[in-house]
Amino acid sequence: MPPQDRHIRNVLKLFDAHGYRHDRYSLFSDCMELCAISISNSVDSRSRTDREAHYLEIVGRYDRPAVEMFPQVFAEITMALEAAPGDVLGSIFTQLEIHNKNRGQFFTPYPVCQMMAQVTLGNADDARALIAEKGFVSAMEPACGAGAMVIALAQAMLAADINYQRHLHVTAVDIDQRAVHMAYIQFSLLHIPAHVMAGNSLSNEVREHWFTPAHILGGWGAKLAAQPRAAEPPALSLPQTAVARPSPRKPAREPQPRAIGEQLTRLCCKDWRQSEVGCRSAPIRRLLRNGG
Repeated sequence: MPPQDRHIRNVLKLFDAHGYRHDRYSLFSDCMELCAISISNSVDSRSRTDREAHYLEIVGRYDRPAVEMFPQVFAEITMALEAAPGDVLGSIFTQLEIHNKNRGQFFTPYPVCQMMAQVTLGNADDARALIAEKGFVSAMEPACGAGAMVIALAQAMLAADINYQRHLHVTAVDIDQRAVHMAYIQFSLLHIPAHVMAGNSLSNEVREHWFTPAHILGGWGAKLAAQPRAAEPPALSLPQTAVARPSPRKPAREPQPRAIGEQLTRLCCKDWRQSEVGCRSAPIRRLLRNGG
């Protein structure tokens, strides 16, 4: 059995072991939110206070065995992505059979995402030329799900000898809050600079903003703010999987990117700066500490 499949199987066993006491749907959703908050609070000082309070509120719903399970799930997800980058959480979510078929919710198989990413990237020389001119390329995913399309694009760039951690920035949106947390976790662990939003791409409604450690520690707020709008690199438009294109009539309100850049000097998270792919242990220790 491939190492990634072994870790996915371990996650499924953990949820099965606690399914008799807790609703599986809620258990998975809360686990994803706790993991996402754990990562976010390591680097995003603007949202830390509110998310910390919500984190403790979620933990308070569960008994100790369930709380101790959450960092174990996080560790298995981390090791699965380390073994082979891919849509690990999408696979887990589907195998748990908690996706909403009535709403047409599904996760595109990762091999299909890889094929579509190759088509989207096209000639790698064009991407290199754009990077040489602007410093990076951007990708917009209006229905990101767990982030499979973006992960496949990042891997396609890596296969073309382009460092996506330095030369790709992603804006991702999904209407499902749980999907946003799943995408944010995977982007963070793969060190993809991204701004993930919970919202509706059709109406341009935005409810929450999540910035990955690679976005914050890489100074992407300042980089994006410094780009003249007319001269911004064109986005790599990823194939949509769940919703139609956003309406251009009502642009979404975005937080001022410069505010993130201004806070970079106040951030002190040495663990995340130790390697290009980020420190896996810091958010896991964070879950263990607050989980009792």
